Amino acid sequence: MLSPMLSILLVPFLLAMFLAVNMGASGTAPSFSAAYGARLVSRDRIAGLFGAFVLVGALLAGRKVSVTISRGLLPEDFMGLTLTSIVLLSVALSLLLANLLKVPQSTSQATVAALVGPAAYYGVLKTDKLLFEVIPTWLIMPVASFVITLVIGRFIYTPINRRLKNGFSSLAAHRLLPACVLVASCYVAFAIGSNNVANAAGPIVAMASKEMGTSSDGTLLMTMIFATLLVAPCFAIGSSLMGSRVLETTGREIVSFGPLGAVLIAVVTATLLLFASVSRGIPTSLVQMNTGAIVALGITKNGWRAIASRTSVRKLLTIWIVAPLLSLGMSFGLTALAEALGLMR
Repeated sequence: MLSPMLSILLVPFLLAMFLAVNMGASGTAPSFSAAYGARLVSRDRIAGLFGAFVLVGALLAGRKVSVTISRGLLPEDFMGLTLTSIVLLSVALSLLLANLLKVPQSTSQATVAALVGPAAYYGVLKTDKLLFEVIPTWLIMPVASFVITLVIGRFIYTPINRRLKNGFSSLAAHRLLPACVLVASCYVAFAIGSNNVANAAGPIVAMASKEMGTSSDGTLLMTMIFATLLVAPCFAIGSSLMGSRVLETTGREIVSFGPLGAVLIAVVTATLLLFASVSRGIPTSLVQMNTGAIVALGITKNGWRAIASRTSVRKLLTIWIVAPLLSLGMSFGLTALAEALGLMR
């Protein structure tokens, strides 16, 4: 039998794992949608590859983002048991909605929004980090992904395509190119690990630091490693359970890829995300960068009007706006309710 205290502490850990399952479902699309759209990897193989490289990315390159989530927006003194549970639950429910609608959603934006809710309620939001680092990165990165992919698509991808007698379908039979696509997809999963695992692990780290009454670097590092080892494997579970729904939306409904296009999308988006993670520790949206690259490549192939008129593109934009607002509203409302009921500790 678990002690009452241990039973209570188990709640945020279970919520973090539930959130990681939903993030795994959402993150499957930006990592493997290009390879899946190019018909180079089966659904059955995706979950294992995705989960393994997410774990490696989190352990090797996820520390700075975890610090941002755990103490960069909301003082860790506020991250008690109840508030940690509220933040994780708000993010998980907003992402669950997006997954059920088969739309890849930004876990980073939903997590930041869930932290902003209680921070705004208590008037302790660290606005400098949010306004001058996080939000500008959110705005710049998808545009950069779109522009870089559009330029490469127009001046490199399209000219090569025209010179190939049978288009990129003739390259699919080449042994090296499909392998490059899979390597690029695993690279994206590594980048996701460096950024998105912290969305579930970060609140746990802050809560553990507060409950243990210590914030030493050594203890913080050990807590991060423990939280990462707990959370990261759940990404593979989410990928296996719900990832195929989102793959269909992003991988095949927007535009059909050739193998070289798949590599282009994967490398551009993963490099931008890894840069945000390692350089500044900014939790940012690979989903939006990935979709920006997909749309850019689709424009080079089919034109602006054909892509803009797609229903899936319009649905993506709508959910991107609604889900973070839902996460913020839920965390703010639940914080106010918990405070009124005397549940905050």
